[in-house]
Amino acid sequence: MLKALIFDVDGTLADTEGLHLEAFNHAFRQEGLDWRWGVDEYIRLLDISGGRERLMHYWHSVNPDHKEVDAGAVKDLVTRLHETKTAYYENAVLQGAVTLRPGVLALMSEARAQGLQLAIATTTSPVNIAALLRTAIGPDWRGHFLAVGDASNAPIKKPHPQVYMKVLADLGFRAADCVAFEDSSNGLRAATAAGLKTVITPNRFTAHHDFKGALRTVTDLTQVSVPRLREWHAQ
Repeated sequence: MLKALIFDVDGTLADTEGLHLEAFNHAFRQEGLDWRWGVDEYIRLLDISGGRERLMHYWHSVNPDHKEVDAGAVKDLVTRLHETKTAYYENAVLQGAVTLRPGVLALMSEARAQGLQLAIATTTSPVNIAALLRTAIGPDWRGHFLAVGDASNAPIKKPHPQVYMKVLADLGFRAADCVAFEDSSNGLRAATAAGLKTVITPNRFTAHHDFKGALRTVTDLTQVSVPRLREWHAQ
């Protein structure tokens, strides 16, 4: 029986990746680097889950012959870049730069009205989640979700299922009683590895991904209702 809906954040709840890209490029300028990520390059980099991990991967790609004698300096650079990027992103979100994708709030409201629990399972940072959902839902956003898994309490990035296992444990439900919502192949792999049936809502950064094994792939959540979810889930 369906008891809970578990949502990814970036790309699923909101089409945030364009703003994340803008924020990364802002951080590069602030640090005086000549790096600039274009859309096509960022799409490739999204195969690496996690902002810090993405930055470290890119640093190694542009410095392939670098020895690890300056590993501490590289980590410090990545930390500064990520902090600058996060501050820029948070401010932009609070200024209304992104909104929730179509159908998200309606499905959440319908689910809660019908007694289903809501949860979040993401590899992004708590500050990014709070900035988005405070703006979209209000200051009491946390009360809408029985469980929140994020980079602070489930640090191993997707496609590893750690964050979903954490959320399922916090919910106290079996994977068979829940449906996950994702937008990427890494997210689908993570949810599937945790035993979750998964609905995919791709975006322009993930439309090319392989979503084999998804419960359904839909354009957005305007096409999804709780009765329809129950029907899909029961199949």
